[in-house]
Amino acid sequence: MRRNRSVKILATLGPASSEERQIAELHKAGADVFRINMSHADHDLMRELVARIRKVEAELGRPIGILADIQGPKLRVGKFKEGSVDLEIGQEFTLDNNEEPGGATRVYLPHPEILEAVEVGHRLLIDDGRLFLECIETDGLMVKTRVVAGTKISDRKGVSLPDTTLKTGALTEKDRSDLDAVLEADVDWVALSFIQRPSDLAEARKIAKGRALLMAKIEKPQAVERLDEIIELSDAIMVARGDLGVELPLEEVPGIQKRITRACRRAGKPVVVATQMLESMISAPVPTRAEVSDVSIAVFEGADAVMLSAESAAGKYPVDAVATMDRIAIQVEKDPLYPGIIFAQRPEPEATGADAVSLAARQMAETLDVAVIVTYTATGTTGLRAARERPRIPLLALSPITRTARRLSLAWGLHCVVTEDAQDLDDMVDKACRIAVEQGYAVAGQKLIVTAGVPLRQPGATNMLRIAYIGSDGLSAV
Repeated sequence: MRRNRSVKILATLGPASSEERQIAELHKAGADVFRINMSHADHDLMRELVARIRKVEAELGRPIGILADIQGPKLRVGKFKEGSVDLEIGQEFTLDNNEEPGGATRVYLPHPEILEAVEVGHRLLIDDGRLFLECIETDGLMVKTRVVAGTKISDRKGVSLPDTTLKTGALTEKDRSDLDAVLEADVDWVALSFIQRPSDLAEARKIAKGRALLMAKIEKPQAVERLDEIIELSDAIMVARGDLGVELPLEEVPGIQKRITRACRRAGKPVVVATQMLESMISAPVPTRAEVSDVSIAVFEGADAVMLSAESAAGKYPVDAVATMDRIAIQVEKDPLYPGIIFAQRPEPEATGADAVSLAARQMAETLDVAVIVTYTATGTTGLRAARERPRIPLLALSPITRTARRLSLAWGLHCVVTEDAQDLDDMVDKACRIAVEQGYAVAGQKLIVTAGVPLRQPGATNMLRIAYIGSDGLSAV
């Protein structure tokens, strides 16, 4: 199951892909991590999907990551007497705390936090931006707006607030319940929706207590403005382009995607590019040329992973969608321009021992033309620092901890193998040589580089680099 690419593929499970056989086919086609969308999955279904993924993992012998995507606050208007109303550009329309069904001039907004936070001049986007309202008056109990664009509003349509920062946190009661459930199910990653500020991560971090890593979804302008702070407090970032494209001008999204990707690469945090990557494959067996280019851009940028949503969850061709994304990524990474682009965007190392060792490992590996860089990692820190360098040489991550290997399945370039704990440095190097041969990364007579932290099993202490020669018996000849 060795991949022929460094970027990872994250596939969403759903009605088209929830059975064990389908999950196995998706993994064989190229899916490295599976996403469970808690907007559509109840706790029983989530637990069943986790069990099926773990069964496939055991049968195929490869660590598979699981990402649970928490819904976040869903802001919606109330209902109308007739189900919907037609509006005119320029007319006034009010959102208030009156629970009566709406009409041509007003509707109930069951979110007092919005009524309290919106200010004059703020935009309110209804139904994914199809209706554009601008606040002209507010008193904390109602928001009077003027219709700027769009002419219709109907029951329970979503509300986006590109200019407004809500005082409430990012976790709803449903989110807290879902978070407890997915942590008990032993998922590897939790994605948090509609993050606005760094403090939105604090409650989830307190609940998680290290049982899963946290991925912040960047989908609001407020999050973009405080991007560096959010990256610092997150374990990974998702560029959630769907809602970004609603709350920001569409033409700004590509630049923001590049900015987020490069900021994450500098920080050494995994970054996932998501939403509508192969959208047409929901109903068609092949993607559009524009979609192929879209995936290619994310790969050229050095994103850690690219994600499929409805394409794999509810589309007619889920396996084909994963296989197509796999082929695109492989071809991009073979392109003669790819190494130069990746090298040009490579960040300067931070002033730490781990970064210095990872930089030295990449430079020595490329200079000496070694077969593979083997990183021994108990917590995942050493593996992530190695991936940050984006080396041309393959990366093999060995860990005695299954959870660590599953988490690292999201990170660029890391082929993760769970192995018994090393007794000492010599044992560790022997394991590196043997597994590199078994996994098809090297043969007898070739060199490899091993990095690790000494003493072993101490987080963040990457401080050892060793060149090893593989003997005829598959073990270190040095």
